[in-house]
Amino acid sequence: MALGVLKPPVKSSLTENNFCDNSSTEEKEPQLKSYLILTMLTCFCPAYPVNIIALVYSIMSRNSYYNGDYDGSRRLGKNALYVAVASIIIGLLVITIICTVHFTTMNHWV
Repeated sequence: MALGVLKPPVKSSLTENNFCDNSSTEEKEPQLKSYLILTMLTCFCPAYPVNIIALVYSIMSRNSYYNGDYDGSRRLGKNALYVAVASIIIGLLVITIICTVHFTTMNHWV
């Protein structure tokens, strides 16, 4: 049988300080930057495929963070930010072009 593989429970000695705060030895979690609110606001821009991709990156960043993959979360968060900014720029360009075309061809109404 595999009884030799099991380790007996280790009792701590009375000299060890088990009641101290061990947070100094543990790594602190980095701050979550998934830009979820920004990507939700970009969904109002008229660049729908791009802003949906930004939203997906943001949600993937949050999932990676909660699973403990902080590097992947940081990378996906940066991607979400870049795609969200691109979505805003594309949306502003589309709005500008539509307004320009609309108001320059409106002379036949006067």
